[in-house]
Amino acid sequence: MDVLDALLDPWRSGIERRALIEVILLGGFCGALGFWVTSFRLSYPAESLAHGMLPGLVLAALAGVPLLVGGVGGVLIAALVVAVAGRDPRIGSDTSTAVTVTGLLGVGGLLALTPETPARLEELLFGNPLAVSDGDLTAAGVLALAGGGALVALHRPLTAVALDAGGARSLGMRPTVVRLALLGLLAVALAVAVQGLGSLLVLAAVVAPTIAVRRHTSSPVGTIVAASAVACLAGVAGIYASDVAGTAAGASVALALCLTAALGQAGRGAGRLRSRASQ
Repeated sequence: MDVLDALLDPWRSGIERRALIEVILLGGFCGALGFWVTSFRLSYPAESLAHGMLPGLVLAALAGVPLLVGGVGGVLIAALVVAVAGRDPRIGSDTSTAVTVTGLLGVGGLLALTPETPARLEELLFGNPLAVSDGDLTAAGVLALAGGGALVALHRPLTAVALDAGGARSLGMRPTVVRLALLGLLAVALAVAVQGLGSLLVLAAVVAPTIAVRRHTSSPVGTIVAASAVACLAGVAGIYASDVAGTAAGASVALALCLTAALGQAGRGAGRLRSRASQ
């Protein structure tokens, strides 16, 4: 009975129940999205967008408007600045992106140090699922439903472009449009998930689940489903760990997600060793 009570206690608390629902909704979508982000090699741009939206988050907090508004604005500004900076071939897109994101982080830090800074602004960096509002839960639900529907609708063109962009073009698909659609979904996901995990940790929800399962599944659909399940379970585990150990909820969820990736890779290595030993 004690074990059952320990499992049910977080669901009895209104604050923790909302946090659990938030991480499940976000994990379900971000886990699926992460398969395509890694397939299109967009992990670094995703990190750039996540870190670069800090100024927008700080301005939203200072103005007293929902963080989602600041997150969306921050992502759009970060994407625009990165795109413009990357046009100079003498510098290179990676270098220009790194400098741009560092600059945006610096701007966000300066804004965060103003006298008008509200309390607990560090949550913009590291998140706090325990502080989600009704609006945050609604946004996460809309993202899970609408974003999931968009991924289903885009599954065929995403698969075709990821496997062979030239062949997809010959079939009447437009790889550039497909990539832009994927980037749009990524930007929205980051803006919605930032409340729970913050601008520094949010990428873990997108990338880590796919890393954990990709070598253990045999099809894209299987990987997507498994990554979504792992993201949800890791999010729940992080909230439970936070409840038991008294640690920061956002950091606990991010750590749980990263541990799944490490365990997935460790399991892959152990499988190789067993295969070699049996030969």
